[in-house]
Amino acid sequence: MLDRLNQAMEHIESRLDQRIDTADLARIAVTSEYHFRRMFSALAGMPLSEYIRRRRLTVAGADVLAGRRTLLDIAVRYGYGSGEAFARAFRAMHGIGPGEARRTGATLSSQPRMSFRLVVEGSSSMEYRIVEKEEFRVVGAKARVPLVHAGMNPAIAEFIRGIAPETLRRLEELCDQEPRGIVAVSDDIAESRAEGTELDYYHGVVTGAEAPEGFSALTVAAGTWAVFENSGEFPLTLQTIWRDVFTQWFPSNPYRSRPGPEILRIRLSDDASRADAELWIPVERTG
Repeated sequence: MLDRLNQAMEHIESRLDQRIDTADLARIAVTSEYHFRRMFSALAGMPLSEYIRRRRLTVAGADVLAGRRTLLDIAVRYGYGSGEAFARAFRAMHGIGPGEARRTGATLSSQPRMSFRLVVEGSSSMEYRIVEKEEFRVVGAKARVPLVHAGMNPAIAEFIRGIAPETLRRLEELCDQEPRGIVAVSDDIAESRAEGTELDYYHGVVTGAEAPEGFSALTVAAGTWAVFENSGEFPLTLQTIWRDVFTQWFPSNPYRSRPGPEILRIRLSDDASRADAELWIPVERTG
């Protein structure tokens, strides 16, 4: 899998001055577009679109300093419809406009080329199981919140604080299948998975029942799920479980992610310093 990802990275480098189609990259990596974007953002720590933008502005910066092309030619070469649009993007990355950079020979920022390799750390194993589920519903309270990659999500924390204990008790009575109890569900996540883009967050339960009045419901189609378990320091264990799934488990197993909600069940210790986490990811076999 990593070899194929690196071939896709070479394809990006060869087409920085041309249109780059995610479908082509997914074909090179022998996976779906959805899974390719998920894998890339997990491994690279940034969305695919952001990496391509930064690589283009890096090589465009070299062209600006070289002085062999006009600034408009450089803008058009790297996909900008006008000199003004190019100048705004250039300044956002490099902290200086292209004209001033050329005149002064300024020091510019650089996005290095990425390649991926497998690093084996320690001897711990990742606990997982594969579950086939019939169609079910997520029923609970719903909010549209921004995506936060690291640390607690303040919008989600504030939303949960506003849910009355009696509401949670009513929800728990509806739960009739795995994962049991109150769960955190993320759905309708932006394709780029960029920081600050929005997603639907449900604080509720998994059930086959209809949603009572006053609650939101998400119907989830039948399919295959990979279920991962992790225990450790809170909230660090929640951050590492997602990272490890996409950087360690997927490259080593015959599955890829498929569209669908991500479901997280958390059980905190009495002092809230540690957590047992169970993460459900929708998957499909690759062969």
